[in-house]
Amino acid sequence: MSLVHPVSFESNEVENTLIENTTENAVEAPAGPTFGQLGLPQPLVTALERRGIHRPFAIQTSALPDALAGRDVLGKAATGSGKTLAFGLPLLSRVGAEVKNGRRTPRGLVLVPTRELAQQVHDALAPLGQAIGVQLVAVYGGAPMYRQIQQLRRGVDVIIATPGRLQDLISQGEATLADVVVTVLDEADFMADLGFLPVVKELLDQTARDAQRLLFSATLDGEVDSLVRRYLKDPARHEVVRPGGEAPPAEHLAFTLAFRDKLQVATELAGRPGRTIVFARTQMGVDRLAENLQAAGIKAEAIHGGLPQSARKRALEEFTDARSPVLVATDVAARGIHVDDVSLVLHYDPPTDAKTYLHRSGRTARAGAGGVVVSLLLPDQVGQAKRRFRTAKVDPAIDRTRPGDQPILDLVAAGVPVEPKERTQRDMRRGGGGPGGRPRRDGDRPRRPYGDRPRRDGDRPTGERSFGERSGSGERRGGGDRRPGGYRGQGGRPNRSADFSS
Repeated sequence: MSLVHPVSFESNEVENTLIENTTENAVEAPAGPTFGQLGLPQPLVTALERRGIHRPFAIQTSALPDALAGRDVLGKAATGSGKTLAFGLPLLSRVGAEVKNGRRTPRGLVLVPTRELAQQVHDALAPLGQAIGVQLVAVYGGAPMYRQIQQLRRGVDVIIATPGRLQDLISQGEATLADVVVTVLDEADFMADLGFLPVVKELLDQTARDAQRLLFSATLDGEVDSLVRRYLKDPARHEVVRPGGEAPPAEHLAFTLAFRDKLQVATELAGRPGRTIVFARTQMGVDRLAENLQAAGIKAEAIHGGLPQSARKRALEEFTDARSPVLVATDVAARGIHVDDVSLVLHYDPPTDAKTYLHRSGRTARAGAGGVVVSLLLPDQVGQAKRRFRTAKVDPAIDRTRPGDQPILDLVAAGVPVEPKERTQRDMRRGGGGPGGRPRRDGDRPRRPYGDRPRRDGDRPTGERSFGERSGSGERRGGGDRRPGGYRGQGGRPNRSADFSS
């Protein structure tokens, strides 16, 4: 029977994810045990201190002793609670102790649902791994496979991956999980929602039966529970308990308005100083709304599964560095976004359920900061919204509004500007700016969802490529579209998703 260790999530606890803009604005943790007192090896303690992180937060304090002792851990923690280090530090400690001279083979594995989350987990842990001689690589669809293969052939100790791309690399003989001693499943509930668990199970079956498992999820029921029962051995359970339940620590507001006023109100709110994430239901809706905001003079970026990975990476970088402080996103694309100082989440289109509402809303009120969540509702959406709010355990007043009304003006006036980070020449050489690695300029060719070639007859519509798109780099072997679900569109061969990330 698993042990349950509920811990309190106070408002000043930071998800110390080691991203530079996060640590610069970090709030000092409450008094408590140090990382060293929890059993973390001194080289990792020193590496943390060099990055301004001196004390663990609630989920880390609770989970680290069991994870460092080699126990399986089941963590229930929402975004912003500090789970990246809660699983990352034990992973690095265990793998670092087993790094040997000679050829490196993967001994640690982190599975995540989206490309953006894979990259962010890598960026958070790679500096710590470097301090103890552990090499990490992130592999995910939408990026050139040959570069990932080169890194794997040079030898790595930890793979951070979306399930489908890792499965493809294994099928090509470029990766093996035979020596993995620690496996992490991050946001397992979201992988279940997207239908990825069959592939996740195939990957787990390739690791040793006695390998340590660390599973973190916002919910632990349904398919996640079946995963826990099958793969975790007597796990120690650690849960972050927020005051008042699962609702994010943010101010929740709702406005009902006429359809003709919706875009104007959204434009006024998006013009608020500070970072804002706007959620729309469809990829087309995201593109259209981002274009309307740009036409109104607002620096906004769009991100969704129909964009190539280079465009998604650029949009996220522009948003993270506050050069474009507004990000318009679909639910799937935004799930892997962990950026602090997001002061406003705007539900332009209502979410489908309370769970999605909480995941969307969790993009704000992170790192001990405040945040506001605003829902825009048409009159016929109010009844369903009230039921969704009750399930999510929030109780916003629903007020009638029009463009320019005082509540909107007050929200805009309450925004706090975020200083944009200028792009360096090194960033531009890495390709983050625009075509060819330079900043994007007027007259640049529009980015296409199929790489650089023109769209041809027979191409699938962009909206059908959210989960299983080809990378656009031509590295796929065997062709054909692969989707979760156990069948393949060509030749009747078993399904292996090329990406399984948004």
